[in-house]
Amino acid sequence: MTDTSPYDIRVQPEDAFDATIGFVVDDCSEIGRCAGTLPVRPRVCQPFGIVHGGVYAAIAETLASQGTAMGVRAEGRVPLGMSNLTSFLRPVGQGSVHGEATAIHRGRTSWVWDVQMRDDDGRLCATSRVTIAVRDEQPR
Repeated sequence: MTDTSPYDIRVQPEDAFDATIGFVVDDCSEIGRCAGTLPVRPRVCQPFGIVHGGVYAAIAETLASQGTAMGVRAEGRVPLGMSNLTSFLRPVGQGSVHGEATAIHRGRTSWVWDVQMRDDDGRLCATSRVTIAVRDEQPR
């Protein structure tokens, strides 16, 4: 592993995309599972007052990427988003969106995640299948 990892923090967490939209990863302590919460505010909604579809995709990507990183960083490997297929099932216009990602494949070169996003009442609002490439760290 090199002294300077491509996964080193280049943008402070408070300035990164997740903080901009208000998404917080609540639990990513177990390899193969990662969860987080997004309070619904106007900045994450489309003009009709419901959470923008791209926000669901961003939640899924964040959880899958961070979950994969937990499993591969110690080996000097890095996660890179490869595919994100998000389906929208129920609109959310208030409260919070709660995402939970579960790894369904943990391979040498890719991990595949199932991500479910629910409202405060536990109703399924969106689901994603996210594939994360796993690559060797490259020197800068």
